[in-house]
Amino acid sequence: MKTYDWIVVGGGITGAALSYELAKKSFAVLLLEQDVTPQNATRYSYGGLAYWSGTTPLTRQLCEEAIARYHILSQELDADIQFRELDLLLTISAHSDSEATAASYNHFAIPPRLLSVQEACELEPLLNREAISGALTVKHGHIHPEKTAQAYMQAFERAGGEMQITQVLQILQDGVKTTTGTFHSINVVICAGGLSRQLLKSAGIPVKLYFTHAEIIKTPPVDVQLRTLVMPANLQRFQLEAQSTQVDELWNQPGNEPVPPILDAGAIQFQDGSLRIGQISRVLTDPQAQVNSDVSEKWLRKGAGQILPALEHLPGTWHHCLVAFSSNQLPLIGAIPELEGVHVFSGFSNPLVLIPPLAKRFANFATGQEDEIITKILI
Repeated sequence: MKTYDWIVVGGGITGAALSYELAKKSFAVLLLEQDVTPQNATRYSYGGLAYWSGTTPLTRQLCEEAIARYHILSQELDADIQFRELDLLLTISAHSDSEATAASYNHFAIPPRLLSVQEACELEPLLNREAISGALTVKHGHIHPEKTAQAYMQAFERAGGEMQITQVLQILQDGVKTTTGTFHSINVVICAGGLSRQLLKSAGIPVKLYFTHAEIIKTPPVDVQLRTLVMPANLQRFQLEAQSTQVDELWNQPGNEPVPPILDAGAIQFQDGSLRIGQISRVLTDPQAQVNSDVSEKWLRKGAGQILPALEHLPGTWHHCLVAFSSNQLPLIGAIPELEGVHVFSGFSNPLVLIPPLAKRFANFATGQEDEIITKILI
């Protein structure tokens, strides 16, 4: 039976990008994905690229590498990933101090510019001026995440990589056991997003990797024109992530909800006219936990409608997926000491920016090259 150099578990944009970069280095790579049409964070992502958001020398360097990478990625992958730049509008609630909110962004590589209510509504006419005290704006990258993942996969297969649709049941010392058979490999890397913790736990490997249950509404193409990518300036998701990881033991059994759910009301319109409206984040320690879709959809629509009234009653479908994160907003990357040959590449809080440069660096590192950034991030 064939033995691969690398088995990559997870076919979202993380696994697709890493598989491609490893195959480019002439490794024999097998990419495993459990669903023909994955219901993952890549599929329901806003597609935003926060190039401007680096706050440390490390993250600023990665953001700069990401900008350069995305400008050539469509050409390299020979596919249209719908890369563009647009205005990001970070809304400041009517009850918040706009000057103080703007000051809280001063440590970013490119601090967003503060707009008055009038200026914000000129930039985005769909805004409810009564709901905001102002907004911040900065140029923001955008891609179609599903098309980008597909482009990576196609380029990966052209580079000689192999892909199979099968569910990984067990991580072995020399590969993985799946629903369709056992595959052997020198190295296994887990890129399974919100399922990564559970998968590693089943192999007896504890990792400080977590997940939220994220919920959005996806619309068909509509006539409403949203000019900008809208998100709240005071993003609650990062606070929710930090609070939920304070007691790691709560994550060792299902049924816990370490912190209450939050709604960060925002929206983005893709080039085909469809919208993503969201986002609710729930911290439920069971990855298979059921969420009341009717209640969630009403909350989502009402929350989005307060900021963007024209979107509240649009036709659309509620969707739910898992979003992985770590305890410090940096991804978990590297070999797992407890099981030789097993690696993790997951937990990206700013995934679409960080994944392309880090996947390339990880592949270089896998060939034996020194890499100062990978070395700093290694678990």
